[in-house]
Amino acid sequence: DEQNASQDPKMDAANLYREETVTDLKVGTLRVLTPITPEGDRDETRDMQYIGQASLYTPAGALPLNFELEAGTLAEAVDAFEAGAKKAMEETMERLREMRREQASSLYVPGQGQGGGAGGMGGQGGGGRIQMP
Repeated sequence: DEQNASQDPKMDAANLYREETVTDLKVGTLRVLTPITPEGDRDETRDMQYIGQASLYTPAGALPLNFELEAGTLAEAVDAFEAGAKKAMEETMERLREMRREQASSLYVPGQGQGGGAGGMGGQGGGGRIQMP
């Protein structure tokens, strides 16, 4: 079946990496991705990749952060970790604020008069059921 053939989980032999995990057991983790050939040897034609991982703690629980680090060595990746984590946290917080704004602008609380929005939630007024437009 042609449709099933396109869904076969075939790995890309030209894009293989060996993964190693490095951590300080305090702040976060670095994923070190070493490019390899299909035979398992280091592929010197491709650069190493460094991915930082940390957690942002919110009232709803821990939110994982993953971010690429521009680095040529492990030492450079360790040095770049703090700035990368801060940038990822800022971008994540901005996305959360944007999602809240979008959610608030799509809510309508009956009995709160014109202007809608989430501003009237929790106040007096009739209704109480939230309706999506």
